[in-house]
Order: sequence, then C-alpha cells, then structure tokens
Amino acid sequence: MSKNKISGDAGEQEVVDLVPCPNCKKKLMLLPKNYPLYDLQCTGCSFRVQVKTNNSKPKSEIFGAGWEIIDKVLKSGFTMPPLIANFKWSEKEVERQRIIFYPFIPKVNLKKRQLSPTARRANYKMFNYINLDTLPHFVLYEK
Repeated sequence: MSKNKISGDAGEQEVVDLVPCPNCKKKLMLLPKNYPLYDLQCTGCSFRVQVKTNNSKPKSEIFGAGWEIIDKVLKSGFTMPPLIANFKWSEKEVERQRIIFYPFIPKVNLKKRQLSPTARRANYKMFNYINLDTLPHFVLYEK
C-alpha cells in the first residue's frame, strides 16, 4: 500500500473522529473502500463529502483524483462533490492541523493533469483542485 493511500485513509478517519456533519452535526462515517466520488457520509442526513489529506500548511492547490469519472459526472449535469481538506503540518516543533470544508467547487477550480509515461500508473489522467483560497469555506477544526 502506498504512503499516500495510508495517509489518506488515516486522514479520513481523523475527520470522522474530529468533525461532526457540517449539515446536521451528527456523526460522520466512512464509506466502503473504492466508493465512487465520496469518502464519508453522515449517519443522520444525506450529506456526503470527498476528503483530501495534505501533510502541509493550508494551500490553494491540492491533488484531486482520477479525471475520467469526474469529467463524466460533470458532463451529466451533476456538481462536484463538496470537499473537506485535512491539512497537517509541524510549526516550531508543534503539530498543527486545520480541517477546512469547501461546500461548492466550481469546475473552473479543477485543473486536468496527466501522469508521466514512466509513472506507476503511466499516462493516467487526474486533476488538481486549484485556487481554493478564493472559494467560500468553513474551518471545521483547528489545533
């Protein structure tokens, strides 16, 4: 299992442990592995969300996921799933964390990219979330 997969799974569990549903404040839960588009859902309402964990200070561009599925979803008239970004970093030997909720991600805030021909998933099409600092957001947790 890759280091990124391990970090991502741990980050999703942290969000479940630290943050209530942004909609109804009930507990969030993990969705099954490889569930399309979403990582968590609420135990009390229909809220679902994508989670991205970054071992860095909050930044305006982060890695997304596979392009093909999200492109089909957007072409079908659906909106991007809401995003929870879990940022973790050290500052002066103090562990810091900020979990930010982005309820709406416009298509203009996605940048398509392709992995190199020598990558483990050669030529795989992906996307990054960009200009997150310009989007409305809520800080759900901070330490």
